[in-house]
Amino acid sequence: MSADQTTETRQQGEPILSVENLRTAFYTDKEVIRAVDGISFDIHRGETVGIVGESGSGKSVTARSIMRLVDNPGRIENGRIMYDGEDLLDKNPKQMRAIRGGSIAMVFQDPLTSLNPVYTVGNQIKEALRLHRGMSGSKATREAIELLEAVGIPDAHRRVREYPHQFSGGMRQRAVIAMALACDPELLICDEPTTALDVTIQAQILELLEELQEERDLAIMFITHDMGVIAEIADRVNVMYAGEIVESAPVVELFESPKHPYTQGLLNSIPGQGLEEGGRLSTIEGDVPTPNEKPTYCRFAPRCPKAFAECDTVHPVQVDVGDDSTQHRASCLLYPEDLPKGEAVDVHRSRGANGGDQR
Repeated sequence: MSADQTTETRQQGEPILSVENLRTAFYTDKEVIRAVDGISFDIHRGETVGIVGESGSGKSVTARSIMRLVDNPGRIENGRIMYDGEDLLDKNPKQMRAIRGGSIAMVFQDPLTSLNPVYTVGNQIKEALRLHRGMSGSKATREAIELLEAVGIPDAHRRVREYPHQFSGGMRQRAVIAMALACDPELLICDEPTTALDVTIQAQILELLEELQEERDLAIMFITHDMGVIAEIADRVNVMYAGEIVESAPVVELFESPKHPYTQGLLNSIPGQGLEEGGRLSTIEGDVPTPNEKPTYCRFAPRCPKAFAECDTVHPVQVDVGDDSTQHRASCLLYPEDLPKGEAVDVHRSRGANGGDQR
């Protein structure tokens, strides 16, 4: 079975998570920063959906919005976050605490921020077991040991009594994954969990996540800026830029036929991607802008090598850019590709006037 067929099989049935037109903004004394600006995507059971983009694209704020962990001055302004048919935005704090770490768990980039240095790793896993599964005593200890063994930590009987500083970076990340799995979640959100690790340990963590997903039918949302990691682990990919999803596609299709100029730039900047010996590595000039105003234009236009006049006045909406079976969409005025440029722009202008569609 091909990768695209596997993705299609996993997408049968209702999604476990459906994010619809989500908007999260941060209110400062000087401006309103629209960190997440009208994004929509689904995640199905057993599927890994990648969220990729440069720093400042809104990836981590998306994860924190789903977990309802956005602190002041941030607030979720609009949208729905449907989990198992219920909107998480309707849940009160007590209900969210039961879901957070229980049904939905999160693995952060730096395991030291998730582990308390004054408690043993075993005690921290047992605390999660006590809170969400009512386990304590020797039963919780046995379960903690089994979880450490499940994530590939050797000599778990001894390690369960050790402190975070006694673990290597890769082992700490495995311990954090064990904590996340302690409550047998259905959805695991991984926010750049391999960024601080060397490539060998990174490969081990990715392999571990794939094994755990297969064993437990986990849905995984994987956030990263590394396109190589996305190619390794994701089934579908959402490319984010300045708070918006600019392209969404199955992973194989995205790498073989990227449509949005930003996605093309990200892929062209990967070392070894068709680079001749002695050639210069392609880069995307400039930085991700701060999305501090309503999107009345293409936010990528100032950095886009294919930009034209209308890009400064018309905000692109998502349109189909692949065949019907691939669910490949992009937000770019160059599409639909089979229309003359002027007619393609009119499609975006009219859909934008009617509220657009980010799914």
